Amino acid sequence: MNNDRQRIGQAAAMVTILIWGTTFISTKVLLDTLSPVEILFLRFSLGYLALWLAAPRRLRLTDRRQEGLFALAGLCGVTLYYGFENLALSATRASNVGVIISIAPFFTVLFSAVFLKEKRPGLRFFAGFLIAMAGIMLISFNQEAVEIHPVGDGLAVLAAMIWAVYCLLSRRISELGYNVLLATRRTFFYGLLFMLPLTFTQFSVSLPTILRPEILFNLVFLGLGASALCFVTWNLAVGILGSVKTSVTIYIVPVITAVASALVLHEPLTPKVILGLALTLGGLVLSQNINQEKEQKEQYGTLE
Repeated sequence: MNNDRQRIGQAAAMVTILIWGTTFISTKVLLDTLSPVEILFLRFSLGYLALWLAAPRRLRLTDRRQEGLFALAGLCGVTLYYGFENLALSATRASNVGVIISIAPFFTVLFSAVFLKEKRPGLRFFAGFLIAMAGIMLISFNQEAVEIHPVGDGLAVLAAMIWAVYCLLSRRISELGYNVLLATRRTFFYGLLFMLPLTFTQFSVSLPTILRPEILFNLVFLGLGASALCFVTWNLAVGILGSVKTSVTIYIVPVITAVASALVLHEPLTPKVILGLALTLGGLVLSQNINQEKEQKEQYGTLE
């Protein structure tokens, strides 16, 4: 792989994770006024409109059968993933969900081997996975005892599995060579379409509420940053680095969250959290240094 393209892929993945790791602050503010369904629908609607403005032209598929890939990607990466994550948060602790969602790279590897017949990464990947998970648990359960909530924890596992499926679907879409903005927008369209049944029954927010400065600011951040920009950069990274190497950057999300909590919410960085940060970053580095098969030679479309 060309070193310059690899650096672009790594930078795209890091931009994504840096933003996703801070979205909890905006979501926490919005949950005081809006429901999870309202936040989800509004943020992806803003993201969809932003991608239209960024690339105001239609995506013309070379094969109509490819439409199913975009529909599945929208269903998995937008509707089901965020739906199960929100349900999990209502049935178990946020710390449990944070840890469980971080196992998504393991499912990505498993599904790649089963469905794509790819070679399984070696010992480095699995050692890095275990080290990173140990660090994530230290961060997430810093001041809490571990508690098991079967329903909520099970829903979080489903969310992690669904995100792994989305990673494989986004990689398959990248192989089609379409413009990354147009491809991401098509995925958002199907995510919003599958979300409509819930929106019709659970959407009651008024325009004056949305236009309140603190609500509007956080919605714009989630819509333009965490949705439009981050899904583009994530899909770009998957197209360059492959689904496995991109997926393991998820380990950094709890690290960013912990640092953001210390800076914004003034939560203490205890020795346990600092050790967790070190283990998580070490596990990521170890997992990234894997000699697996060439995942993706073609560029994921263009930005032109």
